[in-house]
Amino acid sequence: YGFELSRGFRALKLWMALKEQGVEKFGALVDQHVGMGRTLADLVRADPRLELMAPAPINIVCFRFRGAGGTEDELRALNTEIMLRIQESGVALPTDTTLRGRHALRAAIVNHRTRPEDLEILVAEVLRWGEALQAEGFASA
Repeated sequence: YGFELSRGFRALKLWMALKEQGVEKFGALVDQHVGMGRTLADLVRADPRLELMAPAPINIVCFRFRGAGGTEDELRALNTEIMLRIQESGVALPTDTTLRGRHALRAAIVNHRTRPEDLEILVAEVLRWGEALQAEGFASA
Protein backbone atom coordinates (compact mmCIF):
# COMPACT_ATOMS: atom_id res chain seq x y z
CA TYR A 1 0.00 0.00 0.00
CA GLY A 2 1.04 3.57 -0.59
CA PHE A 3 0.90 6.42 1.86
CA GLU A 4 -2.86 6.74 1.54
CA LEU A 5 -3.27 2.96 2.08
CA SER A 6 -5.57 2.55 -0.89
CA ARG A 7 -3.26 1.85 -3.84
CA GLY A 8 0.13 0.29 -4.25
CA PHE A 9 3.08 2.50 -5.17
CA ARG A 10 5.56 -0.01 -6.53
CA ALA A 11 7.61 2.72 -8.19
CA LEU A 12 8.20 4.58 -4.91
CA LYS A 13 11.80 3.37 -4.57
CA LEU A 14 12.64 4.43 -8.10
CA TRP A 15 10.87 7.76 -7.72
CA MET A 16 12.69 8.50 -4.46
CA ALA A 17 16.06 7.53 -5.94
CA LEU A 18 15.47 9.81 -8.93
CA LYS A 19 14.46 12.67 -6.63
CA GLU A 20 17.52 12.12 -4.41
CA GLN A 21 20.21 11.44 -7.02
CA GLY A 22 18.81 13.16 -10.10
CA VAL A 23 18.24 11.97 -13.62
CA GLU A 24 21.72 13.07 -14.73
CA LYS A 25 23.43 10.70 -12.30
CA PHE A 26 21.34 7.76 -13.46
CA GLY A 27 22.03 8.73 -17.07
CA ALA A 28 25.76 8.76 -16.37
CA LEU A 29 25.51 5.25 -14.84
CA VAL A 30 23.68 3.97 -17.91
CA ASP A 31 26.39 5.48 -20.11
CA GLN A 32 29.05 3.84 -17.92
CA HIS A 33 27.39 0.42 -18.24
CA VAL A 34 27.06 0.77 -22.01
CA GLY A 35 30.75 1.71 -22.17
CA MET A 36 31.68 -1.40 -20.18
CA GLY A 37 29.62 -3.46 -22.65
CA ARG A 38 31.65 -2.01 -25.51
CA THR A 39 34.86 -2.77 -23.64
CA LEU A 40 33.85 -6.40 -23.16
CA ALA A 41 32.82 -6.71 -26.82
CA ASP A 42 36.22 -5.33 -27.85
CA LEU A 43 38.00 -7.87 -25.62
CA VAL A 44 35.98 -10.68 -27.20
CA ARG A 45 36.71 -9.46 -30.74
CA ALA A 46 40.43 -9.26 -29.93
CA ASP A 47 40.77 -13.00 -29.24
CA PRO A 48 40.23 -15.49 -32.08
CA ARG A 49 39.22 -18.21 -29.59
CA LEU A 50 36.12 -16.19 -28.72
CA GLU A 51 33.12 -15.33 -30.86
CA LEU A 52 30.85 -12.31 -30.43
CA MET A 53 27.37 -13.73 -31.02
CA ALA A 54 25.46 -10.47 -31.55
CA PRO A 55 26.12 -6.75 -31.79
CA ALA A 56 26.60 -5.21 -28.35
CA PRO A 57 25.19 -1.67 -28.45
CA ILE A 58 24.12 -1.83 -24.79
CA ASN A 59 25.43 -3.30 -21.54
CA ILE A 60 24.60 -6.90 -22.53
CA VAL A 61 27.25 -8.88 -24.39
CA CYS A 62 26.61 -12.36 -25.82
CA PHE A 63 29.68 -14.36 -26.78
CA ARG A 64 31.12 -17.84 -26.59
CA PHE A 65 34.35 -19.77 -26.45
CA ARG A 66 35.08 -21.41 -29.80
CA GLY A 67 38.63 -22.57 -29.19
CA ALA A 68 39.37 -25.41 -31.56
CA GLY A 69 35.77 -25.39 -32.76
CA GLY A 70 33.25 -28.20 -32.77
CA THR A 71 29.63 -28.86 -33.55
CA GLU A 72 26.87 -26.67 -32.12
CA ASP A 73 26.05 -29.37 -29.57
CA GLU A 74 29.70 -29.63 -28.50
CA LEU A 75 30.04 -25.84 -28.22
CA ARG A 76 26.80 -25.69 -26.21
CA ALA A 77 28.06 -28.32 -23.76
CA LEU A 78 31.49 -26.71 -23.53
CA ASN A 79 30.20 -23.18 -22.94
CA THR A 80 27.59 -24.37 -20.45
CA GLU A 81 30.36 -26.05 -18.47
CA ILE A 82 32.54 -22.91 -18.71
CA MET A 83 29.63 -20.85 -17.38
CA LEU A 84 29.05 -23.23 -14.47
CA ARG A 85 32.73 -23.34 -13.53
CA ILE A 86 32.99 -19.54 -13.51
CA GLN A 87 29.79 -19.20 -11.47
CA GLU A 88 30.99 -21.79 -8.95
CA SER A 89 34.35 -20.03 -8.62
CA GLY A 90 32.59 -16.78 -7.69
CA VAL A 91 34.69 -14.74 -10.12
CA ALA A 92 31.69 -13.59 -12.15
CA LEU A 93 28.10 -14.53 -12.82
CA PRO A 94 27.63 -14.99 -16.55
CA THR A 95 24.40 -16.57 -17.70
CA ASP A 96 23.58 -18.19 -21.00
CA THR A 97 21.08 -17.77 -23.78
CA THR A 98 20.28 -19.04 -27.24
CA LEU A 99 20.51 -16.67 -30.20
CA ARG A 100 19.17 -17.90 -33.53
CA GLY A 101 19.63 -21.49 -32.37
CA ARG A 102 23.20 -20.96 -31.18
CA HIS A 103 24.23 -21.11 -27.53
CA ALA A 104 25.99 -18.08 -26.02
CA LEU A 105 27.38 -16.87 -22.73
CA ARG A 106 25.63 -13.69 -21.63
CA ALA A 107 27.23 -10.94 -19.56
CA ALA A 108 24.94 -8.15 -18.36
CA ILE A 109 26.95 -5.35 -16.81
CA VAL A 110 24.81 -3.67 -14.16
CA ASN A 111 27.14 -2.99 -11.24
CA HIS A 112 28.40 0.58 -10.98
CA ARG A 113 31.68 -0.75 -9.56
CA THR A 114 32.54 -2.81 -12.69
CA ARG A 115 35.94 -1.83 -14.07
CA PRO A 116 37.70 -2.81 -17.31
CA GLU A 117 39.98 -5.02 -15.21
CA ASP A 118 36.95 -7.03 -14.08
CA LEU A 119 36.01 -7.67 -17.69
CA GLU A 120 39.57 -8.73 -18.47
CA ILE A 121 39.34 -11.24 -15.62
CA LEU A 122 36.05 -12.60 -16.99
CA VAL A 123 37.56 -13.07 -20.46
CA ALA A 124 40.69 -14.66 -18.99
CA GLU A 125 38.56 -17.12 -16.99
CA VAL A 126 36.47 -18.04 -20.04
CA LEU A 127 39.68 -18.69 -21.98
CA ARG A 128 41.31 -20.60 -19.12
CA TRP A 129 38.34 -22.90 -18.56
CA GLY A 130 37.69 -23.30 -22.27
CA GLU A 131 41.27 -24.33 -23.01
CA ALA A 132 41.41 -26.67 -20.01
CA LEU A 133 38.11 -28.37 -20.84
CA GLN A 134 39.02 -28.79 -24.50
CA ALA A 135 42.41 -30.22 -23.52
CA GLU A 136 40.53 -32.79 -21.43
CA GLY A 137 38.41 -33.63 -24.46
CA PHE A 138 35.25 -32.34 -22.78
CA ALA A 139 33.51 -31.00 -25.89
CA SER A 140 34.20 -34.08 -28.00
CA ALA A 141 33.06 -36.56 -25.34
